[in-house]
Amino acid sequence: MWYLYLDESGDLGFDFVNKKPSKFFTVTILALSCNDANRKLLKAVKITLRRKLNNPKHQKRIVDELKGTGTTLDVKKYFFEKIKNIKFGIYSITLNKKRVFERLAKDKPRVYNYISRQVLDQIPFEKNEGNRVELIIDKSMAKPEIEEFNSYIRRQLEGRLSPNTPLDIYHWLSHENYGLQAADLFCWGIFQKYERKNSKWFDVFVKKVLFDEQFL
Repeated sequence: MWYLYLDESGDLGFDFVNKKPSKFFTVTILALSCNDANRKLLKAVKITLRRKLNNPKHQKRIVDELKGTGTTLDVKKYFFEKIKNIKFGIYSITLNKKRVFERLAKDKPRVYNYISRQVLDQIPFEKNEGNRVELIIDKSMAKPEIEEFNSYIRRQLEGRLSPNTPLDIYHWLSHENYGLQAADLFCWGIFQKYERKNSKWFDVFVKKVLFDEQFL
């Protein structure tokens, strides 16, 4: 079974004159191809939260989730030590927003869907042909956008997957899903490399990155 956790960093604002949007927009997929690897990854997130962020001796409030922002590099490194021997891959595309055509900049859902599809195109489904595919996305869209995303991605993926391969698409709130929290950590690290020229966290997990390209 494929477990795919999709998250994004940055924003899709394009008004660089009157506002201060991010210069880049990153979409990342954390991919695992077996149940055991997925189980171990989720357990590592849970342990990191309990031991490093919700230790009753040092913490007065409960932290619901691991996030790229606000989580120290030491905690990120602790988490990675727990999962470095698990088999998984990170696939990512970063959009240089200043190069996007003006007409596309006005259609943000289309840009998001397209970049997401480009990342999905890098997943080697052929290696586990016939296995169920479960795509889990951070729930950040309104209902019409969710329906449009699901329809678009399903059409694209069904062209690559065999007819007997089940495909499920779920939209979860990140604090309710440990896999999305892990994806957020990695996505933030890749985004920071482009946006801030800061690769301290990226350098820790770079060997797990199987695809990382800038678009446009």
